Parts: sequence; structure tokens; C-alpha cells
Amino acid sequence: MAEVVDTARKSIGARRNPDSAEAILDAAEAVLVEAGYAGFSIEAVARRARAGKPTIYRWWPSKASLLLEVYQRQKRVDVPDTGRLEEDLVGFLKNLFAHWRETSSGSVFRSLIAEAQSDETAAAALAGYTGGRRAHTGQIIERARARGEVAADVDPAVAADLVASYAWRQLLTNRLDEDEATIRKVVRYLLRGIEGPDG
Repeated sequence: MAEVVDTARKSIGARRNPDSAEAILDAAEAVLVEAGYAGFSIEAVARRARAGKPTIYRWWPSKASLLLEVYQRQKRVDVPDTGRLEEDLVGFLKNLFAHWRETSSGSVFRSLIAEAQSDETAAAALAGYTGGRRAHTGQIIERARARGEVAADVDPAVAADLVASYAWRQLLTNRLDEDEATIRKVVRYLLRGIEGPDG
């Protein structure tokens, strides 16, 4: 079947047409708001954006990859740079939990994680996204290492994984209203370790 698109937003092949891409992402956000994750489909997005499904699949090879871009587009999480690692991590987690709690992106991301357990394309899209986030969060640790707060042999990516594992647990168990004292305790355990003097 021939692809039907708005003449003002013609596809330009594998390279994204910015106007068409914006229209598709706007449509995807609108479909999510109206139908939720369960009712989200590429067909619904194509209809709303007046774009052809082949165009959408050329730029986003799966439903999960489109949803991840919608998620990233919505994500506005400040990463503090206070000069102290504990404050940076506590602030980052508080901001992340507030974002997940107060916007639809938390439920979108939770659903993507769930879908990734049974769908290989969703798992691949999620793995690609989390690799980038691991490096991003690792920069907080790298800054602290440059200040001398973190031992030189600490791997920032592994430390970032520990932060993410706590954040994801809170998301997946819908415990995003954690108080600051608890978040700070988790961060202190991460920074100081749990080994006793005779360990």
C-alpha cells in the first residue's frame, strides 16, 4: 500500500525530516495520554500524525524505541553539582523520583521495563538507552573522583549501576514518595560501604 503523508511533511528517506519527526513524537505523546500504554500502537500514532507506518518504522524500528524517545523527550531531571558527592546523589534521586511521580513518564518507563522481559526488541532498545544513562550518571561519580572524594580505582559505571538499581526498584514497586532521610541513608551506604571493622 502506498504511503500517505501530509504533503507538508514528506519523508526524506532514512534521514529524519525534522517536521515529520516532531509530528510523530507529538502524536505518540498524545496517544499515550489518551489511550495509555496498553492502547498505544504505531497504527494509532501514524493516523494521528498523518504519517505512513513505513516512515515511523524507518526512524524507530520498534514500538519500544519510539516510546523510549518519547520518554527521553519528556524527561527533565536536574543533576546537581554541589561539590559534594552525597548531596549530588541525594539531589539527583529526589529529582528523578519527583519526575517519575509527577509526570506520565514514570508509568511509560515502568511499562517498557515490563515489556522488555518478554520482547527482544524492547529489551534491545532498553539496553541501548540504559547504557547511555549509565555513562551519564557515572559522570557524577567521575566529578567526585576528580575532587578526591572517590578512590581512584572505583569504576564510575559500576557505581552508577548501584544507584540505578535502587532507583529502578523504587519505580517498579511504586515507592517514589521515599523521604529524603531514607534516600540519604541509601546513598551513605553506597558511599561508605557496609563492611564492619573486622570485615
